[in-house]
Amino acid sequence: MLRLCCMLIVVLASRPLAAAQPAAPADPLQVGFAERDITPEIGMEQPGGYGKSFHRTLHDPCKVRASVWDDGVTRAAVVGIDALLIRRETVEKVRAEIEKQCGIPALNILIGASHSHSSGPVGMVLPGEFDHASDLVKDLAYNKSSTADPKYLAHVEKQLVDAVVAADKSRKPALVGVGKGIEDKAAYNRRFRMKNGLTMTHPRPGNPDIVEPAGPIDPEVGVVGAWDDQGKLLGCVVNYACHATASPGGISANYIYYLEKVVRGFFGPDVVVVFTAGCCGDITQVDNLTKVANPKAEQWSQLVGGRVGAEAVKVLVSIEPGPVAPVVVKTKTINVGRRVPRPERVAACLDLVSRAPDKNDPTDWLFAKEIVMLDAVIKKQPRVDVEVQAVQIGPAVFVSNPAEYFVEYGLGIKKASPFEFTFPVELANGCVGYVPTEEALGPHGGGYETRLTYYSNLEPTAGTQIMNAGIELTKQLTPGKLPTRAPIPEWRGGSGWTYGSVPPELN
Repeated sequence: MLRLCCMLIVVLASRPLAAAQPAAPADPLQVGFAERDITPEIGMEQPGGYGKSFHRTLHDPCKVRASVWDDGVTRAAVVGIDALLIRRETVEKVRAEIEKQCGIPALNILIGASHSHSSGPVGMVLPGEFDHASDLVKDLAYNKSSTADPKYLAHVEKQLVDAVVAADKSRKPALVGVGKGIEDKAAYNRRFRMKNGLTMTHPRPGNPDIVEPAGPIDPEVGVVGAWDDQGKLLGCVVNYACHATASPGGISANYIYYLEKVVRGFFGPDVVVVFTAGCCGDITQVDNLTKVANPKAEQWSQLVGGRVGAEAVKVLVSIEPGPVAPVVVKTKTINVGRRVPRPERVAACLDLVSRAPDKNDPTDWLFAKEIVMLDAVIKKQPRVDVEVQAVQIGPAVFVSNPAEYFVEYGLGIKKASPFEFTFPVELANGCVGYVPTEEALGPHGGGYETRLTYYSNLEPTAGTQIMNAGIELTKQLTPGKLPTRAPIPEWRGGSGWTYGSVPPELN
């Protein structure tokens, strides 16, 4: 008995005191949603590789989807954009204009790219970015690499501003629900430990040298929804970790199109579905351990978007909306160094790219081009500012980073965060390329994501630095109270349901 009492004391002492829980907010948040079209024109560049590719067909529209959350003290915007990435220069320009037009503080705006490989040309290379370099490097950057289209980029900037300003103007009292589900059949880690002691990206199904996956997945589907006083869903934010590389064919929001379609099919065609990409630098829809043929592109897009969308619907119909508070935003900028290619490697790459691509192995030429471009970038900017941001909406927190960020880091942020509902958002508020784990850049690492390029080049500890900054921000916040259904009345005796309170009747 004494032992049992001691155990109870230990258990109770380990629980947070009820008094420490935030009081339930009296008034609902003011919440607004809006969307704008950013579909590129046929013939514009299709980003997603290290060279040039061009759109020839249209599958579905690309969009900006914006949400604004206001607790009467703080306004914050969480924005999703159907784009491969968004450059820091674009974010700063858009944030400043939004603050000018509607007063939302610039640092209270989170803009996350979906990483759609079937979207429009917002980068990688920006106009004028390599004007400081030699004629050879300028030619490699502007004519041989994936570049932003100035006309399209200006359109995207305007639509981002318009969407957030419209969402702000549409704010109305809303009850908010927060929840998460599990979808573990749509995404897979694409990196594998091999028998040679190294790690390989996409070793392909049936490869006998595969030992095991080199990392986990994050199957959580995070959802924050907002309902009006009539019980109509106004919009939601959905967070999931998987590369948007299902690409149904042609210009497309990618699998996010089908995710949105599923949610709207249940809740109505006016619901705005803001998608934010979880940490998925090493996560795609491709199962390298499959024993059957992979689906075709259209079916693959439907499979990923349909399953994630269905899980989001399950969460939305299961959670209890209510007043939530507070809205709080924290940011931290860290300065990170780049990995610097050896001088002899730069010299060899310069020699290689001075010859025509068809005179060399195409892959060797492509990544030699990247080393030459990286060398030019380092001369101008040897270190990079990396913004980490935490946007709290009551019991939920979105923790952003500007990387194609390995899933282990996202899971690390979730584990250390004081919030049960912690939703990491990658490729947000800028882009610094792939940020692998330190292990992936170690002796037994390797793979596509660890290649040194103009796009991906941060020092090996960058991922840990970003993760620690994100965790630090979450610990500066206190989770708001999660709305729940009213408790059942106290049992006052009786026989229960009289229809069912009988012994078995056999005759």
